[in-house]
Amino acid sequence: MSLPVRKKLIEVSIPLEAINAASAREKSIRHGHPSTLHLWWARRPLAACRAILFAQLVDDPSSWPDRFPTEEAQDVERRRLHKVIERLVPWEASSDEAILNEARWEIARSFAWGRGDPPPAKGDGRAILEYLRTKVPPVYDPFSGGGSIPLEAQRLGLRAYGSDINPVAVLIGKAMIEIPPKFSHWAPVNPQSQAELKRGGIWNGIGGAALAEDVQYYGKWMHEEAERRIGTIYPKGRLPNGAEAPVIAWLWARTVKSPDPAAKGAIVPLVSNFILSAKEGHKAWVDLTIDQNAQDGWRFEVKTGSPSPEDELRLRMGTKGEGRGSDFICALTGSTIPGDYIKSEGLAGRMGARMMAVVAEGARSRIYLTPTQEQEDAADSISNSELIGDLRLSNLSQPVPERLTGGTCFAYGLTTFDKLFTSRQLGTMSAFSDLIGEARQLVLSDAKSTGNADDEVPLHEGGAGATAYADAVATYLAFAVDKVAEGSNSLCTWSPLPTKLHVVSVFGRQALPMAWDFAEANPLGSSSGNMKRMAELISRVIKFNFSTSSLPGFESVKNASNNNFPEEIVISTDPPYYDNIAYSDLSDFFYVWLKRSLSDVWPLLFRRLNTPKTEELVASAYRHGGRDSAEAFFMNGMSHALTAMQAAATKEEPLTIYYAFKQSEVAEDGVTSAGWASFLQAVVDSCLVVDGTWPVRTERAGGFRNKGANALASSIVLVCRKRPATAPITTRSDFIRALKRQLPDAIDAIRKAGVGPVDMQQSVIGPGMGVFSSHSKVLEDDDTNMSVKTALSLINRVWGEIENELDANFDPETQVALAWYSDYGFEVRPSGDLITLANAKNTPSSALFASGVFVDGKSKAWLTKRDELPTDWTPAGDKHLTIWECVQHTARVLNAPDGGAAAGARLVGQMGSKAEDARALAYRLFEIATQKGWPNEALVYNELAQEWTHLEDLVVEDAAERKPGAQGAFEFA
Repeated sequence: MSLPVRKKLIEVSIPLEAINAASAREKSIRHGHPSTLHLWWARRPLAACRAILFAQLVDDPSSWPDRFPTEEAQDVERRRLHKVIERLVPWEASSDEAILNEARWEIARSFAWGRGDPPPAKGDGRAILEYLRTKVPPVYDPFSGGGSIPLEAQRLGLRAYGSDINPVAVLIGKAMIEIPPKFSHWAPVNPQSQAELKRGGIWNGIGGAALAEDVQYYGKWMHEEAERRIGTIYPKGRLPNGAEAPVIAWLWARTVKSPDPAAKGAIVPLVSNFILSAKEGHKAWVDLTIDQNAQDGWRFEVKTGSPSPEDELRLRMGTKGEGRGSDFICALTGSTIPGDYIKSEGLAGRMGARMMAVVAEGARSRIYLTPTQEQEDAADSISNSELIGDLRLSNLSQPVPERLTGGTCFAYGLTTFDKLFTSRQLGTMSAFSDLIGEARQLVLSDAKSTGNADDEVPLHEGGAGATAYADAVATYLAFAVDKVAEGSNSLCTWSPLPTKLHVVSVFGRQALPMAWDFAEANPLGSSSGNMKRMAELISRVIKFNFSTSSLPGFESVKNASNNNFPEEIVISTDPPYYDNIAYSDLSDFFYVWLKRSLSDVWPLLFRRLNTPKTEELVASAYRHGGRDSAEAFFMNGMSHALTAMQAAATKEEPLTIYYAFKQSEVAEDGVTSAGWASFLQAVVDSCLVVDGTWPVRTERAGGFRNKGANALASSIVLVCRKRPATAPITTRSDFIRALKRQLPDAIDAIRKAGVGPVDMQQSVIGPGMGVFSSHSKVLEDDDTNMSVKTALSLINRVWGEIENELDANFDPETQVALAWYSDYGFEVRPSGDLITLANAKNTPSSALFASGVFVDGKSKAWLTKRDELPTDWTPAGDKHLTIWECVQHTARVLNAPDGGAAAGARLVGQMGSKAEDARALAYRLFEIATQKGWPNEALVYNELAQEWTHLEDLVVEDAAERKPGAQGAFEFA
């Protein structure tokens, strides 16, 4: 059945500020969040994915003129849908069935109206889900990565498909959308839960709740069993009073032989920071003491108290040299140890490590201890154990990435993955890895003993019985082991910051950076990083996220560049970002352990030695023989992938494509970097029309230091439609004319949608590229095809012209104020400056003073500052209302102690037709303040512009609540 193409909400308006606020808040949420299931880099926020999918599938009210015949009616309905999204995006809504069903019904209603079906009853969750399952096309993300998009599609009741070329990403996706629905009807099989059920308990769990219980139980079993087998290699710390305390971490310093002959071949430490705790009242540090009786003439000693400021500087320096890089100072002679020498020693296998300190768990705070011989002997006791013998010959001998944008330890001799771990860590990881197989057998036995049928078909072959369930639990337990590995390797560090005081895992950034003084966590202890704790975290993720849907999802290994997509799918995807980090290199850190733990459970995923590299769609110059070849590879692969998506996508729904902006991708003239231009070029070449661009933020900006850094969102969501085969050809001059004709209304719509000034440059790209990409070609004057890069430059130029033309529409007083502000801000200047400016605008200075816009200081003049404005001002009471006053007074009351949104809305409600001009002026003032480097002023206008839509909502809501003839709280001029 061919459905008419209807405009979707995302093509008109979304509550961007609410989405961005929820996305930013989500980054601080850990417990139960899918990001804690298994590390994956650059995950899209769930709030953004959920909102984008909703707006991508729900019709804009303008698509139904019979139901919403006027612009006012459409606007009211649009605001109602915005409220649905605002309720949908908070983290708490992730498991709120009432809110989720409300959103699901809106999606079902749009499709039902389009098909001529009656919508399912609004409160009938089962009927809504059935309609979505049978009548709405599935959502597919061919670059699924961390799985945020398929997960949110499934959460909204939609069939969800994901694929990726990286097997680690695919396994994460399977664990999120494919495995839990298979066992949604299961009760936990572990003996503890079964005993509770036999005592008369009733199992009310649904979805992944059984998996959650079992993962926690068998993870605890693995922890306790490992402690029984190898617990002696993790001794407790001996306190000064003779008592013992559990150890949180052991801190180590790497060592090399001093190159200075005066040191007589002594081994010396390489330390970047001696400070253990910078917490007031609990400061601790490591002191390097020269002691001729000690090994190599020096020793470490932990001290507490209050070091002098000079000592603190020395302690922060460690034994590093003054310059950057890897130069150090010989602790014995003071001579320089060059970085190249350290690299050569590391590559030759002559870099060692010596224990610096022991961090123990006290009753109220951390306790820092000087290492003892017992502690050092325990760490070395496993060096030649059979427990780690096979690891040296296993997949862990695969090479560490020699090159990484964020840094790599390869140059210092840590050239294979087994070398990233101490012998004790390798032994422990080996024990945990082996225990996964044993735990799987326990699960299988317990599942059978509780009466669960076993078809003996493994999970990877589509099984759903006891064998498959054991495979599922083993998969999550392997994730827990990966999480232990992430925090138990020799690239982890110790944070001495007062709010931290813990081990920092290796992936603090997208790199494998060298750590000179590293922290060895206690994986059998009670602090964070232990196996039991990791299993608990994964259990929470399963319970919180995977218990609401029994609708199966599907995740597979596929190369998007040559993917045969299923027909009639809704595309929402987060593709690779040109020359960003090659995640295949980083994910090998986990792949080598997953292969060891799960090669029998997922044989097809782990049949290779490591993850695919050459096929990964990233423009890495070192992989492809130079920048030009790398760009050609990226363009070719991305064009193929986008063309396949374009062919498979439904024509009724737009495609949404995420692009991660980097801080360097906007130049002074607005022309963007090769990455952004190349990506857009691939989109255009694949016969897609860019219908809009929405800037999604996952970070809260702390200020506006410069335009280049702060006009960037974390991601740009491109809204695309299929370009008709009959799309016309146009010329450069006609393209510019079309931009000037269409952009003003588009810019006005973007502002009404609540996009703040800081995001305008990115947002205006959407309608501008819409004009460009709606044509099959835009011909330059010499008949060559215009490039995307040129089009972006022209879009930015026309946007600037439109903004400047807007100034001429303001009242004369506002025009003078704008020109003055651009030159002087709120400075006090000679009156002659104002007279000159007023004459140029053909406006008497007396009118400027009478309006209250300027202050007459006799020989001086200045713009009335916000704190000088009369507090009893209202638009309705102003005999000569100016746009300038509307903006400044609204900004004043929003930030006043006795003001706020309600007070601001009262002013906006009285502005009448001037309200839209006032909003436009706020954007203009932001641009000026940013260009001038006035961060506080820029912040005022950005917040005002973003708040404006909310203020208008308050006005509309109040008007709707007022009875006819009654006096409302907000008055209209």
